[in-house]
Order: sequence, then C-alpha cells, then structure tokens
Amino acid sequence: RNRGSTTHPIGLYAVQCYECDQWRTVPTQEEFEKIRENFTKDKWVCTKKPNCSCKDPADIEYDSSRIWVIDRPGIPKAPPETERQVVLRSDLSRMDTYYIMPTGKRIKGASDLDKFLEANPHYKGRMSASDFNFATPKVVEETVSAWKAAMAKEQEKASGPSRGQK
Repeated sequence: RNRGSTTHPIGLYAVQCYECDQWRTVPTQEEFEKIRENFTKDKWVCTKKPNCSCKDPADIEYDSSRIWVIDRPGIPKAPPETERQVVLRSDLSRMDTYYIMPTGKRIKGASDLDKFLEANPHYKGRMSASDFNFATPKVVEETVSAWKAAMAKEQEKASGPSRGQK
C-alpha cells in the first residue's frame, strides 16, 4: 500500500451516451479502456450496448451515492502485458495513475518508464513511451463532499444516540 493511497478498487465503470446523456454501465475495465481510447473518434451511444437504446432508463444515475471520477477520452489502452491502474488517495482529493509492467514493477511516470525500458531493452520493441498515458481522472469534488456527509450520517446512526440523549 502506498502512503496516502486507498486499496479500494474501482467499483463500477460507466460511460455517458453522446446522444441522450444517460449513464450506462460497462462490464469490465478492458471494455471501458476500449471505449475511452476511441471516444473522440467514435462517440459512444446507447445502441452500442446490446439490447439497449436511449429510450431505456439509465443504468445508474449521477448522484452522491458514490464518488465519481471522470476519465479523459483518448487515453490509449494499456500495452499488452501491462495494466493501467488508477488509485484514489486516502484523503479522496485526487487519483494517481500507475502502470504494472510485465515484470511486476509499478511505474508512476515517464522517467520511471524510461528507466524501465533502459533496464529491460527486450521490451523496447514491444512498447514505447507513446503507449502510456499518466493523466489522472478528475475526482468530482461535489460527490466527495456529499458522500462524506452521507457516510458520517450513517456512522452516527449506527453508533446510536450520543451521550446525554435518550
């Protein structure tokens, strides 16, 4: 575990329809990455999801029941044998982006990537710096504030009445 990072995985991937603005869930990280990589060239619409149209109710609603983060379109899918990870900091202020390399090494920026490729030249032909993007998704602050307030209220309810109250 890194200092200041949570170990909570992303609970849900979703994409917003370009035509109706409804949110649709995406079943896997891999499918989400494909959509994100091509989003600027190939706008995502509800009919791309099997048995779905803009007339159907949204899969999820944008609300404060969860912390929302918005990823940038056009980020390339992680190169083969690597995994792109985004980690929410424990203070919920922002996310950090890492790549897990084929050796298991975790890299966190272009300089780490350069060092990795220098130390492992046999990967240079299979991947280059342009295959990686360390941009971080934007944490939607209003959902963090609302989520914190809801969690505090739940915790208060679970702990029972305060001292001096009946």
